[in-house]
Amino acid sequence: MELAYYSDYAVRLVNTEEPARNKDALTSVEAVRELFGANQQAARRATDADVTRFRSVRGRLRAVFEAADGGDETLAVDLLNSLLLEFPVSPQISGHDVRDEDGRPDWHMHLADHPSNATAGYTAIAAMGLAFHLTSHGVDRLGLCEAAPCRNAYLDTSTNRSRRYCSDRCATRANVAAYRARKRAEADRTGRTAETAQPSSSVADR
Repeated sequence: MELAYYSDYAVRLVNTEEPARNKDALTSVEAVRELFGANQQAARRATDADVTRFRSVRGRLRAVFEAADGGDETLAVDLLNSLLLEFPVSPQISGHDVRDEDGRPDWHMHLADHPSNATAGYTAIAAMGLAFHLTSHGVDRLGLCEAAPCRNAYLDTSTNRSRRYCSDRCATRANVAAYRARKRAEADRTGRTAETAQPSSSVADR
């Protein structure tokens, strides 16, 4: 499994909350387990205590995205480094995929789950994945959706660093809102121009 894959763990966790809408999907141990996706062995370790721990980590990961989105590169790195120090990874060489007809495995680096608890395991691989993405592609590739009030986190993988929204839905919504704002502005300008061109009553009566 490529290390870049793990960066999505951070995005998934951060986006369980929408602060501007006062929404929080991370309210049960079942919600915690869903974050692990196909990694059901790690998900089974989750307990009710992990709900609170996951929320705490979520806030720290969002702070990384907020710093990056705000252009504070050093702060983003410092915040991520603190997570890496607190939740170290356990790298392993894995070869579960067959590479050739002789059955030789395709060896690659894999981040093993931390055995102590579900939060530690998830955070370790999420922080490492995010760090790998940051160092490979740049801090400016970590963003927060510009379609207010969304503010979901995303990883910009576009070729020209042009991504501004977390999804096509938010991009469409923002474009429609911008279009309507332009039409309203045009209508206001047209109205003011018409009023200026209209002669005053005193002049018209002469």
